[in-house]
Amino acid sequence: MAGGLVALLDDVAVLARAAAASIDDIGAAAGRASVKAAGVVVDDTAVTPQYVHGLAAERELPIIRRIAVGSLRNKLLIILPAILLLSQFLPFLLTPILMIGGAYLCYEGAEKVWHRLSGHHEDHASVQQAMPDEKTIVSGAVRTDFILSAEIMVISLNEVADEAFVSRAIILAVVAVGITVLVYGVVGLIVKMDDVGLSLSQRAGKRISRFGHGLVKAMPRLLTALTVVGTAAMLWVGGHIILVGTDELGLHAIYDAVHHLEELAHEATGALGGVVAWLVNTVASALLGLVVGVVVVLVGNLTWHRRKAQPAGEPAGH
Repeated sequence: MAGGLVALLDDVAVLARAAAASIDDIGAAAGRASVKAAGVVVDDTAVTPQYVHGLAAERELPIIRRIAVGSLRNKLLIILPAILLLSQFLPFLLTPILMIGGAYLCYEGAEKVWHRLSGHHEDHASVQQAMPDEKTIVSGAVRTDFILSAEIMVISLNEVADEAFVSRAIILAVVAVGITVLVYGVVGLIVKMDDVGLSLSQRAGKRISRFGHGLVKAMPRLLTALTVVGTAAMLWVGGHIILVGTDELGLHAIYDAVHHLEELAHEATGALGGVVAWLVNTVASALLGLVVGVVVVLVGNLTWHRRKAQPAGEPAGH
């Protein structure tokens, strides 16, 4: 009896060590995958604050919470099962699907640039338009987040492609939860820093009060800057998806041209070569994103918007 109990405890200890080693492996793989997706995570963090910019303070965190829930739902219930099944059975479809998502990001970014340059934004908005309803804000943010989340998950998938199917699923689920908490935690801190500054400005200490006043004054500028960064990030990420996707589909001309410019920049700038080469790739991706976005906007204006404006019953071409 005692010998059987000892044997059972030994078996439990072996299983526990194996489980601990497995958890360590999953944690390490999830960490590697998250690092590779870090660039898109930064973009996601930059894009999101623009959706609550200018809203009443009490609406900010509830909206961010709803966007975060939508983002997690995107990753766990739609993107994760889809990319696991596609990578298992139809891996060749992943690149075209990502490119369609990249084109949508380019469209979003180019449309924002067009509205700003043409002056068709807040200057002529009504009071109701200046305060959009929460459902519209959340749905727009979750749509944009879907593309960024898909990019994050596919990058992460590429890092764990050699793992078994179940391990892949667990690792990607860990990445999905961890990155969502990180991104929307940081976004929540960013948009509430003005409230923190206001609280500090009312403290008795002169230095703390001055620091609080500085935060309050700086936050509107920071949020405006993040809106610009978010728009640029849409063009950058969307353009980069298309740049890499065209190369993977066998259309090497654009990718090779950008890669050649990177090499020239690297050779010409010595110690700063790596940074400059990265900047060349980033600018090229953003410009490609802007071109693709402008094309999509023009096509949309010539088709969908014109059809929408067509009076009912009037034949096309009149």
